[in-house]
Amino acid sequence: MNKLVLIIFFLILIISSIFIGLVDLPPFDISTWTSKQYLILLASRLPRTISLMIAGASISVSGLVMQNLMQNKFVSPNTVGTMDSAKLGIVFVMIFLPNSNSLIKMSLAFVFAFLGTMLFLFISRYVAHKNNIMLPLIGIMFGNIIGSIANFFAFQYQLIQNMTSWLQGNFSIVMRGSYELLYLSIPLFILVYIFAYQFTIVATGQEISTNLGVSYQKIRIFGIGIIALISSIVLVSIGNIPFLGIIVPNLVTLKYGDQMKKNLPLTAYFGAVLLIICDIIGRTIIAPYEISASLVLSVLGSIFFIALLLKENRGQSQ
Repeated sequence: MNKLVLIIFFLILIISSIFIGLVDLPPFDISTWTSKQYLILLASRLPRTISLMIAGASISVSGLVMQNLMQNKFVSPNTVGTMDSAKLGIVFVMIFLPNSNSLIKMSLAFVFAFLGTMLFLFISRYVAHKNNIMLPLIGIMFGNIIGSIANFFAFQYQLIQNMTSWLQGNFSIVMRGSYELLYLSIPLFILVYIFAYQFTIVATGQEISTNLGVSYQKIRIFGIGIIALISSIVLVSIGNIPFLGIIVPNLVTLKYGDQMKKNLPLTAYFGAVLLIICDIIGRTIIAPYEISASLVLSVLGSIFFIALLLKENRGQSQ
């Protein structure tokens, strides 16, 4: 696809995201704007659009890395318990450190996300790797168990409503001063790009990785650490964004092949594009009310995920 077309389409989406909303911001008549309109632009619309771009790109890249590390195209931070473990970490912070800042919340969420993902990696050793469908299904069950534990403690300490509203992935609450933690995802993306070759080698398996001089276990743990950190940043800043880490990497791989370093910018681009589109749909479909981007993405993602599972099942039965 022509790069210029992709850039123009992306710019159109950004402009649409900035100027679509309950408060009218006429793009061709800026000279007539009031101070309130300028405030909405700088304090709400721009932060919202930037957070959509960074969160969409980050979660999509995390999904691509995880699929390489686990050699399974159905896994993502949402289907192996990473997000649910981070959610448990946030509940822990809300109970024992209620006045902590976002950085502390993110740090503890990262610890829980990393340990939860490593626990699932240990469990995955006993899963038949020839069956690609079984691994994410077990991951979803594992995540549900972790999520249930988080919900139990949240219910016990009367935090369930606060937790649910905070972690639902609603970009309408993004304001200046509440999303800047997302910028930490940018150097993590650079790290992923630098180590893309090693992640690609790890995707071929432990024996080949060792023969090529790549430390299979160290690179795998390093990759899981990056994924856990990105997931924690997004969860603390925005909330849960489902299915994005599965949809985008699979679509990019189907179209452009399996070369990870080449696919990373494309995965980040289409992740940002898809999330912005879902957010715009949520803003316009029942205007002046809004549906969260995560809800729109859940509908689209569940359909795509089922289609992938059916396709894989047909391929294995043939």
